[in-house]
Amino acid sequence: MSTEEKPHNLPAPMPTGEIKKEPRSKTRTLIHILIAIALLYVFLVSVKSMGSSFKLFGKGFAELLIKETSNPFIGLFVGVLATSIVQSSSTTTAMVVAFVSSGTLTVETAVPIIMGANIGTTVTGVLVSFVHVTRRNEFERAFSAATVHDFFNLLTVIVLLPMELMTGFLRSCAAALTSLFVGSSANLSFKGPLSFVVNPASKLIERLCCYLDHPWHGVTLLVVSIVMLAFSLYMLTRIMKTVTMSSAEKGLHSALNNSPIIGLLAGVVITAIIQSSSVTTSLMVPMAAAGLLTVEQVFPVALGANLGTTITALLASLAGNAAGLTIALVHLLFNFTGILLFYAIPYTRKLPIFLAKFMGKVGRKSPTKAILFVVVLFFLFPGTLIFFWNL
Repeated sequence: MSTEEKPHNLPAPMPTGEIKKEPRSKTRTLIHILIAIALLYVFLVSVKSMGSSFKLFGKGFAELLIKETSNPFIGLFVGVLATSIVQSSSTTTAMVVAFVSSGTLTVETAVPIIMGANIGTTVTGVLVSFVHVTRRNEFERAFSAATVHDFFNLLTVIVLLPMELMTGFLRSCAAALTSLFVGSSANLSFKGPLSFVVNPASKLIERLCCYLDHPWHGVTLLVVSIVMLAFSLYMLTRIMKTVTMSSAEKGLHSALNNSPIIGLLAGVVITAIIQSSSVTTSLMVPMAAAGLLTVEQVFPVALGANLGTTITALLASLAGNAAGLTIALVHLLFNFTGILLFYAIPYTRKLPIFLAKFMGKVGRKSPTKAILFVVVLFFLFPGTLIFFWNL
């Protein structure tokens, strides 16, 4: 065999990048999953610790907080304003679950806050739409896609809040479901299934904070708990975005082109994984601005995101008691009932879509009016009413 032929008989060298790429990718994904599990644990510990901190404040603080939110409309605006500021309904609802679990808030007073959180969480998508404000056609599409979520939640609150105040049907249904999980008893006692794992860490944090004199150890525990909760949710969102975002965008676009029901389910799944309805809805705004999606296609995914975000409250209730589970189920039932009212019925389905398209046209003609819409709805109106109520 000649020397020229020998190289042709040798196997082609494998590219070094291909050998290392797959194991490295699998290792990175595994690390992300482990970090996500650790962050989920921190989240549950923070919810448990937050409930303990309110117990340390004593009965006087509980009475003050309940008095402040005893007016259901003020409770609603507290939920809107708090969620608009932190831009996370997950944070607000997790805190409400902790309040209710500790007995600081009753289920009755917490329901309007949960409804308000649903409205407040839509501010993120609206703010994202302003990226396109200099291009009027794009802004009209983007603003319409963002505000369809606003109008759905507003219309749902307009219908369900008066019904809840008159009949208490959400509380009653949630309590009935809680009794199925917990057991039918006049005096429900329930410990979340993860309590035995969460309690040791929560007790350790409480003991560390109790080195300070009363009442500052309660304040310290509350601040530590809120920081842990906000940090864990923020990092969990970022980790899950890193793992799933590229596939989520492709899956979302494919789902929306196939069926609205698949789009709704996609919204549920993506939001449950990412733990942020704001991310899911914000994802669709640039697609709508580019003309890839219509408002009709965006709408079911926003509804799915509403359902998906209730997973956070349900997770938080695992570290609490029956009352915490009840308010988490109220959140789920509220969103589910809203879908039945404003999506399952073809005639009512048109209303939020019509209002969103109308606001898109208003924003296209006058971006200033679009800015005023956001400022008044999410910040000025609820903030002003809370201020005057306190006076």
